[in-house]
Amino acid sequence: MVPDNLNTLADELEKQELDAPGGVPPAQLYARLLAIYLYQNDLCNAKFLWKRIPASTKSSHIELSNIWAVGRAMWQRDLPAVYTTISSTEWSDNVANIMRALHGEIQRRATELISRAYSSLGVNTLSALLGCSADEALRIAAQKNWEVDSSKIIIPTRPFSSPAQATSSEDQLYKLTDFVSFLEN
Repeated sequence: MVPDNLNTLADELEKQELDAPGGVPPAQLYARLLAIYLYQNDLCNAKFLWKRIPASTKSSHIELSNIWAVGRAMWQRDLPAVYTTISSTEWSDNVANIMRALHGEIQRRATELISRAYSSLGVNTLSALLGCSADEALRIAAQKNWEVDSSKIIIPTRPFSSPAQATSSEDQLYKLTDFVSFLEN
């Protein structure tokens, strides 16, 4: 199972990286931290971590390259490649739980995005965006109470969003003035 507080774990791993003897921690630490960054959707930190991992560590630890392949696909917003890489790789115990949770988290984010961005889509498109079979995609659509017509076109329900609270111009001016005076100090 994925630890409840990944932020705390990420902080601990970052400290261990800094305190590592010779400045180079074990590859397992890099792998775990990289996987956590991806789970948190912190692609910038993931990319910077990848760049600072020594080339010798990258080449000797194939799992790091596999984790980064997932990160690269996330960076390019290539969801089918993300799902394929996660499910086709045999992950070590060090990162297996995080990578399984990452798969679920990306699927959750994709479902949320689909409900906001699509007025309708085919079952094959939905299954590609969710990284699952067509039958599983239809099951997820049914769970979300999305409409499915006879030609298997799915009509997602837009999420309910509460109207943004209007702030007065005076309130906005006060906040801006406070911010500018803070910057001047």
